[in-house]
Amino acid sequence: MAEIMKNMKKAEVLKLKEQVAYQDGQVVSKTLVQNPAVNITLFSFYKGEEISAHESGGDAFVVCLDGVGEVTIDGVKHELKEGDAVIMPARRPHAVYGKENFKMLLTVVF
Repeated sequence: MAEIMKNMKKAEVLKLKEQVAYQDGQVVSKTLVQNPAVNITLFSFYKGEEISAHESGGDAFVVCLDGVGEVTIDGVKHELKEGDAVIMPARRPHAVYGKENFKMLLTVVF
């Protein structure tokens, strides 16, 4: 059976926002779990960087870990600060933008 937990040690406390670094002018991602039912990924957005509008086959739960980001769902903008969360519904257009340097945890449930 393939390993579904990636890029992290088991039975060890980790500081999520320290697991992915900011890189000038880039969106950086680090996959933690990937299987047919769920995908868990950490992202860092350098200020001004974005993932343009797209749709997903699963509901996506976003938690802001650091900075300030903006999630647009069906054309409606939602500002996220550390500790804030939002659900991007499946099959609805959404986009993510770093208003400042911004880190988030994304959990997609299929």
